[in-house]
Amino acid sequence: MRKVSFAEFGGPEVLRLVDAEEPHAGPGRIRVAVGAAGVNPVDWRIREGQVLQAHPIELPAGVGLDAAGVVDEVGEGVEGVRVGDRVFGEGSSTYAEYAVLSAWALMPEGLTFEEAAGYPSVVETAVRIIREAAVKPGQTLLVSGASGGVGSAVLQIARDRGIAVIGTAGAANQDYLRSLGALATTYGEGWVERVRRIGRVDAALDLAGSGVVRELVELTGDPRRVVSIADLDAPRHGVRFSGTAGSVPEALAVAVDLIARGRLRIPVEKSYPLAEAAAAHADSKAGHTRGRRVLVV
Repeated sequence: MRKVSFAEFGGPEVLRLVDAEEPHAGPGRIRVAVGAAGVNPVDWRIREGQVLQAHPIELPAGVGLDAAGVVDEVGEGVEGVRVGDRVFGEGSSTYAEYAVLSAWALMPEGLTFEEAAGYPSVVETAVRIIREAAVKPGQTLLVSGASGGVGSAVLQIARDRGIAVIGTAGAANQDYLRSLGALATTYGEGWVERVRRIGRVDAALDLAGSGVVRELVELTGDPRRVVSIADLDAPRHGVRFSGTAGSVPEALAVAVDLIARGRLRIPVEKSYPLAEAAAAHADSKAGHTRGRRVLVV
């Protein structure tokens, strides 16, 4: 099969499309013929060597956590899914023609593979950090860098739980944030005062790592009510840095429920073929994404 791999840590140029042995589904796992794979910031952070404690790897290594596709192998002990089912979920080395998944759910009706591949990791992250921020119904959550995949999920999940949301993003994404139910404002000079004019902030999330953790603490009045997924220096300010420690099956169940009720939609901003994985990583790192980027197999 073909898969995307890298043999050294570095920039997008280290990614290669190579021929590789097909993986197979062991106990408690399934294999899918991949229709599309989600592109997440953690993918290029791993490729750069940033987050090896959470994701220890040996080189050469594959890339990718999220995928949507058709089940073609079912491992021992697996129930509730059959060969031929369309599923989405999380596994390893998903930038490939075949991938093994460790967590999955049947794809909701009406989703394409490209759309479904954009949900697993971002919904897991969104569910986890909303919980870690300890924000409750009736309170207000500030989301810094709200227009990307995780931000899109956070805004919709929070609103469904009765939490008001304020989102910051670039000028071009203000209407998009409002379409997801957020009170929107731009980042840049004066953004703290613009947020204050909107209203009180009970908890805050840093999704972009743009050096705003100190200001988020100032706005909430409590570093314990701020969570970052993008600023490795956040703990210096007493703020939790949240890696990948949530329950993917729980997140997939949340996604399926919200999609079925018409309460969650994460658009795909751009799709790339496997051979353009390097371009997808470069674009992901550049930011300013509205929704998700995915690789189509």
